[in-house]
Amino acid sequence: MNDLGILIDVSHISDSSFFDVMKLSKTPVIASHSCARAVCDSPRNLTDEMLKALAKNGGVIQMCILDDYVKAPDTTTLGYQKELKLRARYRNAGKMSKEEEEKIWSEWRQIQIDYPKDKPTVADAVDHIDHIVNLIGIDYVGIGTDFDGGGGLKDCVDVSQIMNITKELVKRNYSEEDISKIWGGNFMRVFKQVEEYAKAVNM
Repeated sequence: MNDLGILIDVSHISDSSFFDVMKLSKTPVIASHSCARAVCDSPRNLTDEMLKALAKNGGVIQMCILDDYVKAPDTTTLGYQKELKLRARYRNAGKMSKEEEEKIWSEWRQIQIDYPKDKPTVADAVDHIDHIVNLIGIDYVGIGTDFDGGGGLKDCVDVSQIMNITKELVKRNYSEEDISKIWGGNFMRVFKQVEEYAKAVNM
């Protein structure tokens, strides 16, 4: 992948696989949509040790705004229990017909209507950015919303409210340069480094 100029994404892999990638990759990698596990204890988020390794690699963690990765869900609610049961059925989706899959998605949407979550806020999400910046610096954090995967925040439910993240960053005294890095600058640096490495090895 390094030689071909393919960007490596470590979101969704196990902790042990993450460290395997860190040992093997000659180029910076990204976590395209993950948060800080120290702020929200989810296996989809990166530990402080992982964040330090990512910074040493020169990569970027793109903060995700999927609600359950920003703030741990309330597992005592009826809605959460119903979601668990539905997820158990969805694990067999590969063996289901299109009609059965659509029925499950319809049930999922109905649960969100009948048992609305108390979703986290933009401020909760930016707490992750603060933690990452304080731990490894401004050059290794970005934003990867994961809107297509559902979720969202109480005050950022879709792209029309995305400016609320910038407003919160300004409120917390992030500079224009810092915000530019968070909103794409750091990601583009990694993208260019990956491309430049592939060009060099293939000359």
